[in-house]
Amino acid sequence: MSDLVMLAMLLDGPKHGYALKKRAGLVWGAATMHNNIVYPLLRRFVARGWVTQRAAKGERGQTRQMYALTAAGRGALIERLSEYGEKERRSSEALHARVALFEALDAAARKRILEGRRDYLEGRTGRLRQMQAAMDLGRYGGEVVRFLGEQIRAELRWIERLERMSARVEGGAKRARRKAG
Repeated sequence: MSDLVMLAMLLDGPKHGYALKKRAGLVWGAATMHNNIVYPLLRRFVARGWVTQRAAKGERGQTRQMYALTAAGRGALIERLSEYGEKERRSSEALHARVALFEALDAAARKRILEGRRDYLEGRTGRLRQMQAAMDLGRYGGEVVRFLGEQIRAELRWIERLERMSARVEGGAKRARRKAG
């Protein structure tokens, strides 16, 4: 997931390594992302041709390495974001990362991601119901299951809202293409 975040940080333009560390850290809820994660990822991205690296003057006269996303890097990011298998369906973080970058994805990918997460959540609801029926969960165990059910219902409502948003965006894009064509 760190690799997706690092590539996504470059979508809006070139950045130096320290800025990437700070921005990626914010995404993960920390002050910065650790050097042992950031710089090996950047070296790997440069080696794969996903990112370019060039020296640039810093504000205090120092030399900084600037990193920029290439077309191949953007394509790799979009391909990776579009991948949404069973492992990703189970992960809230994987969903959140993709939704945050929905504007980079086409309507079919957005739909596939939301449908995949919905299917997972509906299956999870069924498993929670089976657990309630088959086991005496006790007062607090039952409370945990009720809370998990509430979370699932809230996320399903959010998915419905995202689907409506995506449909409006797609409808607006189609109208713009018809006017231009």
